[in-house]
Amino acid sequence: MDPRLRGDDKAGRFCFDGVMLRPLLASLALLATPAVAQPLTPAELARVDKVVTETLRETGVPSASVAIVRGGRIVLAKAWGKQCERCNAPDPNLPQPIASVSKQFTTAALLLLENEGKLSLDDPVARHLPGVTGGERITIRQLLSHTAGLQDYWPQDYSFAAMERPIAPRGIVERWAGKPLDFAPGAQWQYSNTGYTVAGMIAEKAAGQPLMAFMHERLFRPLGIRAVDHDLAVGRGFAQGYERHALGPVRVAQLPASGWMYATGHLAMSAADLARWNIARLNRALLPAEDWAEQEKVVPLSDGTDTGYALGVFSTKRDGRRFVGHDGAAVGFLTQNFVYPDDKVAITVIINGDFSNAASAIAAGLTGIVLPASAATADDGAMTARARGMFDSLVAGAPNRAALTENARYFFKPVTLADYRTSLSALGRPVGFELARPARLRGGFVNRNYVVTYPTRRLRIITYTEPGPNGRYEQFIVQPAS
Repeated sequence: MDPRLRGDDKAGRFCFDGVMLRPLLASLALLATPAVAQPLTPAELARVDKVVTETLRETGVPSASVAIVRGGRIVLAKAWGKQCERCNAPDPNLPQPIASVSKQFTTAALLLLENEGKLSLDDPVARHLPGVTGGERITIRQLLSHTAGLQDYWPQDYSFAAMERPIAPRGIVERWAGKPLDFAPGAQWQYSNTGYTVAGMIAEKAAGQPLMAFMHERLFRPLGIRAVDHDLAVGRGFAQGYERHALGPVRVAQLPASGWMYATGHLAMSAADLARWNIARLNRALLPAEDWAEQEKVVPLSDGTDTGYALGVFSTKRDGRRFVGHDGAAVGFLTQNFVYPDDKVAITVIINGDFSNAASAIAAGLTGIVLPASAATADDGAMTARARGMFDSLVAGAPNRAALTENARYFFKPVTLADYRTSLSALGRPVGFELARPARLRGGFVNRNYVVTYPTRRLRIITYTEPGPNGRYEQFIVQPAS
């Protein structure tokens, strides 16, 4: 979006006492649409139930919540399994953390503030927030598109030692956004939660109020969405997250201290509430249509390379269909949220276990019921062989600790190593060990995922290594795979 002010209302919207009426009327029309319809056939509903129940059984994940939008309407909102230790029947309206799916809401808030002339996405960060390395060269748009060069403060799929203590956004900025840039702004794409922490602080300063208060007023209340701050979504009335080390017992996860999810993964809501947001996207409601389009417009690198990422969402094609979506990973929870704008279809899956591919497997299965789906794999032999060696050493209970970073050594506590050794050695020798997707850079590390195959089951491994052929492992997490 080019820098602009909209006080002259060039988009043809009408104002009354400073309130844009067209988006408001559009959102009211959206809310007037029947909340739940049943165009899914009995056969389709049976297939949905089979996908969910079998995936939960195979992976050991306690619960899944699903919302399906078809024809621009919610056609299914349902929960399965155990959502918490004291929960009774599964409740599809129970709020759960949606982690990085929250980023599109942070982006929407900044687009609204740009509409009001309080900032431009092409402003340098230093104009609004001091103390960020390269802030005079980094734009807000680059923060939102992960092209700023700021190192990610949380690339791991576990909470590291510092996360046991509360933190304020400024603390994250001072520790990570004050580091040297990983690359020149705009030169590369690298996922960065740090960038969204900076963006959230800019949004609060421009809005003159807390980010959650601004979102409730401008985004959630008009759509009838019940959204809760991640740090407050605990106790009675909320789901619990679960963890598992390799194939050990499923345990209630210990959540990080407050403040770590600010602006980057700060929301908890039900799958049905997230579906209401997806419907607003499909119908171009609440926000001006050009704002939705801007959020879905891929931000290329400075050399013109297509990153596949826009502003808070991936925006690309799948099986020839336009696709807008994001996943989310919080301690104890995983989310998949896919929107196919041209087909008026959206799929949301939230699971309360962070130890398997259950969310992506369920989402793929549901997409296969509503729309065709596909997947691709790749391989790189040397690093796969190295990962296989680390896996075998963990099965034996004697990993080379020199090959692990300080954070990874922290993760592999005695109970974790015991769970790995006991549960994995019982499976015997694998019959296959393959790279599941191409390597990608994140948080200064290289992420590679693997699939381990046994005669009767499969495992998933998520690794992060320092760059280079001999880089130490920052993460080596083993999970069930469906």
